Amino acid sequence: MTKGILDEQAINRALTRIAHEIIERNKGIDNCILVGIKTRGIYIAKRLAERIEKIEGRPIEVGEVDITLYRDDLTVKTEDDEPELRGTDIAADITDKKVILADDVLYTGRTVRAALDALIDLGRPAQIQLAVLIDRGHRELPIRPDFIGKNVPTSKSEVVEARLSEVDGRDEVVIQQKTSL
Repeated sequence: MTKGILDEQAINRALTRIAHEIIERNKGIDNCILVGIKTRGIYIAKRLAERIEKIEGRPIEVGEVDITLYRDDLTVKTEDDEPELRGTDIAADITDKKVILADDVLYTGRTVRAALDALIDLGRPAQIQLAVLIDRGHRELPIRPDFIGKNVPTSKSEVVEARLSEVDGRDEVVIQQKTSL
């Protein structure tokens, strides 16, 4: 059974609120860069950047980070037994910048931990903040988001899926029971 948590309008409202919170917490966007965790986090970062530019009247830099090689549960997805890399693309030097890391769903914290490791390999940011569309709890690591679209209490037998039009053809967040094999 699938249950809708956020529709397109609710996602837009949450991202607009997060954009305002980012600007407020950082007293503007000077020295800030948004970095999305591939795959859906990059679209969250780009949408936040659009909203921030509308509010501030100037653009904020956006990058993307691939965490494949930093995962502690690395799975092989290619025929030659090599991990599938999607590439990190951060044009700006992140040293001494405020990096706002963006992702769709925060669960155990392992994806964010991998992204932190990847960022630190690129430079030494002044600060790293975390913005997520959904925080579903069940952390396995001491990681806490700074900006949250919606807290969604879940059980471990459930799956939270953020579907974004750029990837999935529609905007919605749903919760469903895990299917057993």
